[in-house]
Amino acid sequence: MFHAVKTLQSETVVIDNSNDDEYLTVTKLNGPDWYFVTVYPKSLLSEIAANNARFVLYIGLIALLLEILLLFSVLYKQVAIPLNKLLIATDRVSQGNFNIDLNTKLPNELGLLATSFINMASQLYESFMLLEKSNEELEVRVQHRTAELSQVLQDLQQTQSQLIQTEKMSSLGHLVAGVAHEINNPVNFIHGNLTHVDSYTQDLLLLIDLYQQQYPNSTATIQTAIETIDLEFLKHDFPKLLSSMKVGTGRIQGIVQSLRNFSRLDEAEFKAVDVHEGIESTLLILQNRLKAQQDFAEIAVIKDYGQLPPVECYPGQLNQVFMNLLTNAIDALKTSAFNQQPPTNPTICIVTQVLAEKAISIHISDNGSGMDETVQAKLFDPFFTTKPVGKGTGLGLSISYQIVVSNHGGKLYFHSALGQGTEFVIEIPIYQPDRNHL
Repeated sequence: MFHAVKTLQSETVVIDNSNDDEYLTVTKLNGPDWYFVTVYPKSLLSEIAANNARFVLYIGLIALLLEILLLFSVLYKQVAIPLNKLLIATDRVSQGNFNIDLNTKLPNELGLLATSFINMASQLYESFMLLEKSNEELEVRVQHRTAELSQVLQDLQQTQSQLIQTEKMSSLGHLVAGVAHEINNPVNFIHGNLTHVDSYTQDLLLLIDLYQQQYPNSTATIQTAIETIDLEFLKHDFPKLLSSMKVGTGRIQGIVQSLRNFSRLDEAEFKAVDVHEGIESTLLILQNRLKAQQDFAEIAVIKDYGQLPPVECYPGQLNQVFMNLLTNAIDALKTSAFNQQPPTNPTICIVTQVLAEKAISIHISDNGSGMDETVQAKLFDPFFTTKPVGKGTGLGLSISYQIVVSNHGGKLYFHSALGQGTEFVIEIPIYQPDRNHL
């Protein structure tokens, strides 16, 4: 050991004494050849080193844990929370909710991603709004077009039905006119000859009276013939028979004239006519329906005609309106009877009068069961009818309304209440406004 110390070149040296498991620190002292030796057991130094190493290790572990916590906190705030918000926003967008709130100020790619996502959501919202608007506009256009097509189809059906109805009425008019003409000729012949027959009969009866006065005592043969033919009865009855024949032919002439008046359906120009003639002609056509039947009493027709001047109109069309309204009144009265609510005295009232505004009004009312508000609201609609299938087309009142309002510049309205009957009112001008009158 001493030899090792003597060979040292530096002032202080540490010597590892392996034999004694220790460290020697040798420091040469100035002066005599002395050395200061400090002995450190290796076990003491190892324990200190181990303690220091453990301390450093603990400090490192704590620092690592703090770094991990710090990194987790940073990642949670900067990555996890924004990603979770982005997922929530994605779910909202997928459900159609475009009201999203994302932090676009993050200093990393997540901020850019949030900005891009918001822009994408905004564009999607605008696209959906445009698509929804387009769908709404398309739906409105489809509904409008469908309504137009439905209206066109309804107008077409109405026009077709009106044409058919007009053609039927025109055909009926031609038929009635033809029949009236064929009946009128022989009836006029018979009626005209009856006047002469009556005159001849009076002459013959006068001659018989003169003969009886000149020859009161006739032969047995003549007396027997007189008794056989009952001459006295013939002298009194034959004039009555001729008179009744004249009344009958006159009645036929009146019927024929009414038929001819009613048949004026194809006249294309306005004519000044007697409205009462049209009403009477229509009543004549409907006379059989007004009569008493097995399950229904006779319908009384009460007329209160005013002093009407000739009215400019389409006579045939106006007669068609009278026909529709009177037919509906008769049907209403009979329907009340079938429903076991018959009026005490089924009655149709017809009142005409002149209005102050140079027009006339025609009131046609019945004492039937009336109509409720639901029926009243649809009464003039084409193809609406309360009659059983096959009993009506639902065009009568619609056509009548068009004839009165559109073709004559008038009004057609009604008053009705359940249990109180129905009244229709026709108002038409006496003169048409497009014609000159002095």
